[in-house]
Amino acid sequence: MARRRELLRVLGTEPIGLYTLLRLDRGTLEPGEPGQFFMLEAPGRLLPRAVSLCLAPPGELAFLVDPIGPGTEALCALDRGDAIHVFGPLGNGFRLDVERPLLVGGGIGIAPLPYLAETLRFPPAVLGFRSAAHAEAASLLPGAEVVVDPVLVTDCTLQGFDVLACGPEPMLQAIAARFPGAQLAWEAPMACGYGACYGCAVEIDGELKRLCTEGPVLVPSHRIDAGPSPATTRRVAASSVAPVATATGAPCVLAPLGVRDRGTQHHPAGGHHAA
Repeated sequence: MARRRELLRVLGTEPIGLYTLLRLDRGTLEPGEPGQFFMLEAPGRLLPRAVSLCLAPPGELAFLVDPIGPGTEALCALDRGDAIHVFGPLGNGFRLDVERPLLVGGGIGIAPLPYLAETLRFPPAVLGFRSAAHAEAASLLPGAEVVVDPVLVTDCTLQGFDVLACGPEPMLQAIAARFPGAQLAWEAPMACGYGACYGCAVEIDGELKRLCTEGPVLVPSHRIDAGPSPATTRRVAASSVAPVATATGAPCVLAPLGVRDRGTQHHPAGGHHAA
């Protein structure tokens, strides 16, 4: 699918918990495959921000943005009628030829999953967040099992599924160790989006892989020696907010939507993107 750069009009922004859903008129850009990303040129910033496509309603492209720095804050502050340049779709997305898909997301890493879920006809999903406020973004995947720190997505029953995951590096490393065939969408800072700068490179079996061209989705059939630094974004759209519930200490299993929070100790479970 041909990538291209185009000036797109902002249709609006919506708060999704602590994140922001940025909705753009699609213009002539294609949405690409689930897991691919676009470079969004934030107003007043020198470098664009790499953001996975979250949703692709007719005539729109929607991106889930975590406002953690000047660039992403500028994207979240856009008003209806503003316009920004967008370049994409870029990278390699998820393979869709799986028999029993299970979507696993951590923090802002849930961003590519709504588009993926729609494409795969809404398979089960497990989502992990650092706080109940962040977990409000689970509304983008109704029916997902939701856990909140210190409970981790890897505490849930993932066996017997074809795992497709996106989230922070520790989460992906843990999934890779248990499920060698899992498809993992890695997060890393990206400056160009087409392989020129090597800013998003990770080392696999002694060989550098550029996440913007060989990824961001990789299948770790071999050892991953050095994961990327969490730093990009992904996408989204909304529904009802998941309620917060107190867990009983029972093992986490796939079940209807509900947020589990077994304590107050902190264990980062959310992904991050370039500021």
